[in-house]
Amino acid sequence: MSDVKITAYNVKTKEKGVEMKDAVITKTAKGAYMAQGNDGKGNKLTTLMGEAKALEAIKAGVAKQGW
Repeated sequence: MSDVKITAYNVKTKEKGVEMKDAVITKTAKGAYMAQGNDGKGNKLTTLMGEAKALEAIKAGVAKQGW
């Protein structure tokens, strides 16, 4: 089983590489992939990612598909 994790920068606490919980991946108007979730402490996280990483995270069950 692969260790797929979605990480993001937390603007509120200024931490890098915070693991995202309850992630939902959506497509932007220009076709990019965006993951939105939280850090488990109530802080919202958002990050942009490539198509390969987004589809791999959905396939692994780390994130839900939002389109």
